[in-house]
Amino acid sequence: MRRAFVTTGAIGLLGATPIAAQDPVEVARRHVENHRVEMVEELRNFLAIPNVASDLPNIERNVMALVGLMEKRGITTRIMETGGAPIVYGEIGDPSLPTIMFYCHYDGQPADPAEWDQNQPWDPLMRTGPLDDDAQVVPWSDLNSVDDDWRIYARSASDDKAPIVALMHMLDAWQEAGIEPPNRLKFLFEGDEEDGSKYLPGVMREHRELFAADLVVMADGPIHPSGNPTADFGLRGLVAVTLTVYGPIQPLHSGHYGNWAPNPAMRLAQLLATMKGPNGEVLIDGWNDDVIPFGAEELEVIARYPHDDEVRREQLQLGSVDGNGSTRLELVSQPSLNVRGMQSMYIGSQVRTIIPDVAVAELDLRLVSGISPTRQAERLMRHIEKQGYTVVRETPDSLTRLASPLLVKFAIEATGGHPAGRTPLSEPAAQGLIAALARLGFGTPVVSPTLGGSGPAFVYTDILGAPFVVVPTVNHDNNQHARNENVRLGNFFRSVEILAAAATAQVRVVP
Repeated sequence: MRRAFVTTGAIGLLGATPIAAQDPVEVARRHVENHRVEMVEELRNFLAIPNVASDLPNIERNVMALVGLMEKRGITTRIMETGGAPIVYGEIGDPSLPTIMFYCHYDGQPADPAEWDQNQPWDPLMRTGPLDDDAQVVPWSDLNSVDDDWRIYARSASDDKAPIVALMHMLDAWQEAGIEPPNRLKFLFEGDEEDGSKYLPGVMREHRELFAADLVVMADGPIHPSGNPTADFGLRGLVAVTLTVYGPIQPLHSGHYGNWAPNPAMRLAQLLATMKGPNGEVLIDGWNDDVIPFGAEELEVIARYPHDDEVRREQLQLGSVDGNGSTRLELVSQPSLNVRGMQSMYIGSQVRTIIPDVAVAELDLRLVSGISPTRQAERLMRHIEKQGYTVVRETPDSLTRLASPLLVKFAIEATGGHPAGRTPLSEPAAQGLIAALARLGFGTPVVSPTLGGSGPAFVYTDILGAPFVVVPTVNHDNNQHARNENVRLGNFFRSVEILAAAATAQVRVVP
């Protein structure tokens, strides 16, 4: 019976099998209708535990809560210590079946309570809709029924605890119906994702056999605004660089020393201006070298992608956009250079008429398949040297300052960054996942070769050697990483069906 639940494969790649009498997705749909309040309560309790990766006592509480959720469903569970936030791992289902591993993270971004429209970010609040629609608070004591448009506001409501709870209820649905998972399922829940996934690569290298899978599904991120099932087959890499340009050894009076003592803030601005052209194009030599080009399948889905660039431009009140006419999806599929912050002395009420002693810029370099973090950072450093700068890696001493007309400290983030990871759409597992989502009846799946954001996809594609996909489920306006993060309940409920479909994907070629 277990094998009867394998979904229909993609045309041209995978064979077709009939839908069984008890379709796992339909079973999940029925379960949600009968357990909506229970699902909300379980998510509420999980969200009430603070989950910043550096807060290890509360991280331990999250681990224990996760273990409880998993063991309640009969998942064979183990805690994998890392020296920081542990990894929680589990397995369920017939070991002879193909394996799909679901990856989520249980940690969340730090949150400042003063910025939120509620007492605490980890004190979940139910509202009847978005805050800008004057949504009313729904007391938890009145929770006898729920509406799809209601929202839970809390840190990690969407990123990433709602998908974790949805996965648990997917298993509940099948157990209630007396059916077993249609594939061997593994679960990997990380507690350090928002802090750079420092431990995951090492754990993956050490336990390759344990984590072996025919497909890794990352249940994270917002679904396409259309609400159609969404699949993104890669994540960009990232390396961060801090540039510090030096001026005088101390701040100087701008009247006495202006036009004589060089201003490091101005020099930094001029240096940054050499890196990008008027349409946002990166001007650094070799920036796109080593990029692995898209195949025919990737180019086809980009051409079909339902772009919303003009809508987003108006929403963000942008008078113009970069890219010289390219779509946002095309642009986020390329390596990028972003100035994510600058600082040099004082502004506003603290402003003073001085020449600063230093100016600092923080840059993030997004990477695509084929580009290593080290080589991309070196390209940037060589560009700076071509502008006449002496580049140092440590804070310069007096002799270096006196001997260097143009001086910058170039510091790469301590982790060294990480590469991109991407699975070609020609892979049978990719086609099987797309076919499974198409069977949901929620519209044609929205497929992209890669997300613009960065994450540990390379851990699965490069270290584990497994196909990888992001299957987002939460509302596109969820405010993840920002104040008033939320999850719309209709998306939370539907995520059980979407993830159930992913769990049924046929991930091996049928002879």
